[in-house]
Amino acid sequence: MGQNQAHGEEDPDSEVALQHIQELYRKFANECPSGNLHLHEFKKIFGFSKNSTEEESAYMENVFRSFDTNGDGHIDFLEYVAAVHLILRGKLKDKLVWSFKVFDRDGNGSLDRAEVGLIIKVRHRTRAVKSSKNLILKLVSKVDTHLSKISLEEFIDGAEKDPWVLNQLKLNIGPCEWFMEQQERKNSTS
Repeated sequence: MGQNQAHGEEDPDSEVALQHIQELYRKFANECPSGNLHLHEFKKIFGFSKNSTEEESAYMENVFRSFDTNGDGHIDFLEYVAAVHLILRGKLKDKLVWSFKVFDRDGNGSLDRAEVGLIIKVRHRTRAVKSSKNLILKLVSKVDTHLSKISLEEFIDGAEKDPWVLNQLKLNIGPCEWFMEQQERKNSTS
């Protein structure tokens, strides 16, 4: 218990968190008046466009699926807050488990070379086959002891032991930033 809490005052950190959540809710409600974020809106938020590749589309669909924890085809505010909390404040292991879930497109509990290839393609937005294959081989060789499929345990272990691997496996998405940008834009036009 903090010193302020002992005297009946609120912890300033939780107050900031509450204010941040209230701001997120206001922006979420403004951008998603139905109270639900659908896949097409989600793709728009994260910059998906007609120029995006098939791999990027599949990646966004997996990210969306991982946030839609109840599987009802949309992200409600509680799912959104949980996702933002994980991204912004989650522990490394929790983020890695979530990343693994996003990358495991077929949901079989392991990553094959094609799924690792998707990580590389999306992360580096590369179409150069040779450089992609080299990165895939390097990543798989650093993480997988059998050089066939990567289990969740190997994925976490490899990321925790090797900074290069960790950097390759990071998901860099920022839904909060998009909502903040939209609000700033609206404020500047008002």
